[in-house]
Amino acid sequence: MSPTTLKSRIQLKVRFNECDPLQIVWHGNYLKYFEDGREALCIKHGISYLDMKQHGFATPIVKSSCEHKLPLQYGDTFEVETCFQPADSAKLVFTYKIFKGDKLVCVGETTQVFLNESKELVLINPPFFLDWKKKMGLI
Repeated sequence: MSPTTLKSRIQLKVRFNECDPLQIVWHGNYLKYFEDGREALCIKHGISYLDMKQHGFATPIVKSSCEHKLPLQYGDTFEVETCFQPADSAKLVFTYKIFKGDKLVCVGETTQVFLNESKELVLINPPFFLDWKKKMGLI
């Protein structure tokens, strides 16, 4: 299995409360759409936030980027495509593409790290994460 197979695509609809007074999606909401996509991918591939929590880890975002191409507006239906990007180090990297029909609306990336129960940064891959990567054919 190649890393490119670790992807997910979900459909969402712009809600009224996600828009500014001009009925255009407020820029900060794109990160929420990324989170929806990331959560769907993680659940689909068996490494949800609850799985990580059960193993004693939190995975906060330490880096995010978002490049806007076209605006979404109130009532628009769109899709979020999320891809897991394998890394050798102890981190989770995801890339995102948001589409409205066949038009690319936005691209982005997030990076998450592992914190143990004492909220200390973990610099080596946790065993459960290595097991998951092996199961997914990433190592």
